[in-house]
Amino acid sequence: MRTTGHPARRRPLIRLALCAVTLLLTGQPVHAQRSPQADSFVVATYNIRHGRGMDGVVDLARTGRAIGALRADVIALQEVDRLVTRSGRVDEPAELGAQLGMSHAFGAFMPYQGGEYGLAILSRFPIRRQRALRLPDGNEPRVALLAEVELPSQRRVLVVNVHFDWVANDSLRYRQVESLAAVLDTVSLPVVLLGDFNDQPGSRTLTRWADRFRTVPKPASDRFTFSSTEPTQEIDHILLAPRSAWTSDTARVVTDPQTSDHRAVVARVRLVERARRGTH
Repeated sequence: MRTTGHPARRRPLIRLALCAVTLLLTGQPVHAQRSPQADSFVVATYNIRHGRGMDGVVDLARTGRAIGALRADVIALQEVDRLVTRSGRVDEPAELGAQLGMSHAFGAFMPYQGGEYGLAILSRFPIRRQRALRLPDGNEPRVALLAEVELPSQRRVLVVNVHFDWVANDSLRYRQVESLAAVLDTVSLPVVLLGDFNDQPGSRTLTRWADRFRTVPKPASDRFTFSSTEPTQEIDHILLAPRSAWTSDTARVVTDPQTSDHRAVVARVRLVERARRGTH
């Protein structure tokens, strides 16, 4: 006697057929059920010294290869030039984005040598909005670069790239921290805060974030990020807020003594709690 399959067993075939029809008619795939991995992604921070390697040569193609080797979905870059004479008047964020097939955002600290000097964010995901938030001046002008990134699940996170003041006296650096914190305290989106903090764990630059942010840990045996040739300082960091919304792997610090004077920091992060959509 001929029988039909159990309805529960037919559902995957029905979904597959619907996906095939949708793809044929529209050219766009449809996802009947989103993967639980959709909100797991890799972030990185890297101070690229405007593409100038430890040999003194500006080689943006080399920088791009080093960034590509990180295999990150969202990358915060510090010390980035845009149309600056010293780096060949290249639009570095656009050039690196094109080289890596990523969207880009740029925030200028200041005019420099006929162009601009500042921060960039590269993303495999769409950057829906971006903003350069002016911070109090340090020994140089500073901004924080905020980019609202849409994940494959259509949830959004706020990626915040920083490069705080660099001198040993932390008074100007801490003014910048307080100014940014006042803004981020009003944000309802999940936040990835990362970059060159120019300060180490235990400093007030880092402890200021401890009540709301979790710091992605590095291996105790390999945590130093500066310099790339003789690493003795842990000044590049990845932080996540709110604490309850995220989990992460231990960060990886990348050894590359040629491409820049900093070492890149890379980590897989997971957004595990649905947060309210918001604006910045």
